[in-house]
Amino acid sequence: MTVKAPDDLAWLIRKLGTVDHVSSEERQAIENLAFTRKRFNGGHDIVCERDRPSHCCLIVEGWACRYKLLSEGKRQIMSFHVPGDIPDLQSLHLTTMDHNLATVTPCTVAFISHEGVHDLTRRFPRIADALWRDTLVDAAIFREWMTGIGRRSAYGRIAHLFCEIYVKLNALGLAENYRCEWPITQIDIADALGLSNVHVNRVLQDLRGAKLISLRDRTLVIENWDALTEAAEFDMLYLHLKT
Repeated sequence: MTVKAPDDLAWLIRKLGTVDHVSSEERQAIENLAFTRKRFNGGHDIVCERDRPSHCCLIVEGWACRYKLLSEGKRQIMSFHVPGDIPDLQSLHLTTMDHNLATVTPCTVAFISHEGVHDLTRRFPRIADALWRDTLVDAAIFREWMTGIGRRSAYGRIAHLFCEIYVKLNALGLAENYRCEWPITQIDIADALGLSNVHVNRVLQDLRGAKLISLRDRTLVIENWDALTEAAEFDMLYLHLKT
């Protein structure tokens, strides 16, 4: 690991800015955080179940996911993460990891010590509020995924995932004009939504056939947003983005 300039922390400021206002003083305090930077290949564990981490990891570049692995090797992905996310923020207070955090694509990660985050939040309570709000949004997303896996059709689940990730990326300035990066494979979708790879492939063909989406060269293009959100029963309220 090598210590870097604070530019990467701009992603944390941008992410917190989607849920609350960040003042210039708070922005400066975040930029002054000490951190180390590490590059990971895709499909690599960043933090593992039963680890006792002393740092939080901020995704700076690339995509990551939370997952659990059963004894027979079956994987359940519980969330996808993009630049600005701190997927293991709970390790500040829950000392032992109860799931794994892995890269989906090659990733750059900034590791910020727990001590540094605790000091920041003690000095700037509004930042603590913003981080707490972010964890509550995470919980809201889990509830929405549980509803989808339990009650939506495969067609609705996959349509909903497209809508959710596009809206999150758009809020960060990483997507526009209903077009965004899409490095998630069919196997990743299957592991996230409780489906077989064959079923995912069939639904993607149906979505393309209905001219709702197209996928090419790791890019998602939403061809008909209104129809896609209707198919997904998508209501972005649960993302609680700042308006």
